[in-house]
Amino acid sequence: MDSQTSQSSQAPQSPHSPHMFQVDLRGLVDLLSHHLYSSPKVYLRELLQNAVDAITARRAEQPDAPARVRLSADGGSLRVEDSGVGLTESDVHTLLATIGRSSKRADADGLQAARSDFLGQFGIGLLACFVVAERIRVVSRSARTPDAAPVEWTAADDGSYTVRTLPRDARPEPGTTVHLVARPGATDWLSHERVLSLARDFGSLLPYDVRVGDEAVTDLPAPWDRAYPSPATRRVALARHCHELFGFTPLDSIELDVPLAGIRGVAYVLPSAVSPAQRAGHRVHLKGMLLTERAEQLLPDWAFFVRCVLDTDSLRPTASRESLYEDETLAGVREALGERIRSWLTGLAAGDPERLAAFLSVHHLGVKSLARHDKEMLRTMLPWLPFETTDGRLSLEEFAQRHPVVHFTRTVEEYRQVAPIASAQGVGVVNGGYTYDSELVEALPSVRPGTVVAELDADTVTAHLDAVDAAEELALAGFLSAARGRLDPLGCDVVLRSFHPLSVPALHLDDRAARHEQARAEAEEQADDLWAGILGSLRGSAPRARLVLNHLNPLIRKVSSLNDPELIGTATESLYGQALLMAQRPLRPADSALLNRAFIGLLEWATHTESGEEGRR
Repeated sequence: MDSQTSQSSQAPQSPHSPHMFQVDLRGLVDLLSHHLYSSPKVYLRELLQNAVDAITARRAEQPDAPARVRLSADGGSLRVEDSGVGLTESDVHTLLATIGRSSKRADADGLQAARSDFLGQFGIGLLACFVVAERIRVVSRSARTPDAAPVEWTAADDGSYTVRTLPRDARPEPGTTVHLVARPGATDWLSHERVLSLARDFGSLLPYDVRVGDEAVTDLPAPWDRAYPSPATRRVALARHCHELFGFTPLDSIELDVPLAGIRGVAYVLPSAVSPAQRAGHRVHLKGMLLTERAEQLLPDWAFFVRCVLDTDSLRPTASRESLYEDETLAGVREALGERIRSWLTGLAAGDPERLAAFLSVHHLGVKSLARHDKEMLRTMLPWLPFETTDGRLSLEEFAQRHPVVHFTRTVEEYRQVAPIASAQGVGVVNGGYTYDSELVEALPSVRPGTVVAELDADTVTAHLDAVDAAEELALAGFLSAARGRLDPLGCDVVLRSFHPLSVPALHLDDRAARHEQARAEAEEQADDLWAGILGSLRGSAPRARLVLNHLNPLIRKVSSLNDPELIGTATESLYGQALLMAQRPLRPADSALLNRAFIGLLEWATHTESGEEGRR
């Protein structure tokens, strides 16, 4: 990048000599700003990070050395000064002039503290400053070589740089000062207000004294590490912190103290329900420096009801230092944090049922997700998790105590079909159509031995309905034959039963097997000869859907007394369509056509009857 480098690259070389890459710095900066970093604001994090690492390196050798970082901005420029280890002229050529080189990578000569003590590990910190600056000037004096003169390194965004030594009085004390000159259009990023805001966002938990002008940046100890007069005071203080940080007041706060994983922080419980598919963004600090506020992989998938803020010294950042590297350490931390949240839930169940009830009223879905794979959690939450049942909204524990057999449906549509009828017949049914519910009902015997669980199907419901007297059913054979003939093309049988409530004239019953067979038959009708043959070979023996007519209902009694086969068919189609609508089932094109046909048919019959009566008058 300097003149010496350019000359050496032009020296004659043998045909087999290796060639050096030529770096277009402006192109590289464009790559950083548009693809590696999410925003230009990261430039300030990189500057703070370099300053903190320099102080850490100096304190490894001089524990009593000053630890301060001072920032000063005026819109057109920014100065960042630290009391860190500083650089010699040799260090400048080695570390600042070579893209990708980092003092944290070199282990030679004992010139660094342990690598784990540093925030940065990728050696591109200063390069990121070119996102907002057209020129960078670094003045540094080494603490390791007190006799070395201060050195100045000045670089422009075209890739050129100069290095020179300065008089000793140019920088009397060890440390480094970085000067940035804003590029056109980027002056706002170097304004005092923006620099102060970014410094507080990134560096509020840094262990050293950081200031922008006279205003403090760090705010230690962290809210979760402070001492409070009482647990109630602590909850109020953390709730205030959550509101300032995330913009909501939490239902509760969960301590995330995992010493073995180097984790300290807090998880805030969201005050309103969220979708399980919505991944929460968590705020992660690495050794006090904000790494990301969008860490999605920090917690298990089931813990979507909390937002976390924490500080860690064990997790690895990616190259952009804006997200976490997925490795075994992160997997272990995820498991440890999940266990901490699980313990909080168990503690509420044992000692604070009111808070648990308030939590479950909002976030029962997250706990159900956890309980699917955790039998102990299912056992603990059994008396608390709510389910929709024919007895009202109950826990599975209470429902199982009331019914010897726990029947359930796998879809909401199936439940809506049978709930009123099953309830009237004394059959208890759980709606398993909501997320995770059917899985938990099926897991019930594993945590409650002796419990009988059975999926409710059309045969079970029909078996609980009263049969009609044989003589009466025989007298209605003509009506039933006409009704069955009209619905047979739809793959539906007609049966006659007596059941309560009397207000329900007809009930449409099917199950998954029946719907599968119906879909196969429809596909066979529309397929060509080859596919029709294949689909025909897959024909199943599952029972067809059925329309159960209620012999106790006054309307059914009137319809069953009709003698006109065409009118019986129209009435049957109307009852079929009404039963589908009552069950809130999605209508197929054939069902919609039937409803329309039946409606028109009934209108024609009614107007024809009225016209006949008018003529007789």
